[in-house]
Amino acid sequence: MDISKVGVIERVARVLAAQRLSINAEGHEASASAHVDAAWPDYENDAIAVLKTLREPDGDMAAVGDVAVWERMIAAALGLPRDAAAMSGSNAAGSGVPT
Repeated sequence: MDISKVGVIERVARVLAAQRLSINAEGHEASASAHVDAAWPDYENDAIAVLKTLREPDGDMAAVGDVAVWERMIAAALGLPRDAAAMSGSNAAGSGVPT
């Protein structure tokens, strides 16, 4: 499996920035790379919101993988302590990761 050298928050933020800037998506720039490099930090909060949404796998995801591993991976991506996912069911949303 390939492992990225760039954190998942930055990668998601870059995708969101590119989506808004690049003509290949919803934007108007033919060559948006430099602008994405400059703009991605503006999308960090959006990327974090996406990752928080993914804290709980859906039924299809849970059926083919280890839910505890998934929760730990998302917690790690969010910079939470390794044992944060072990607190499953301890918050109001029951996501397993504190908000």
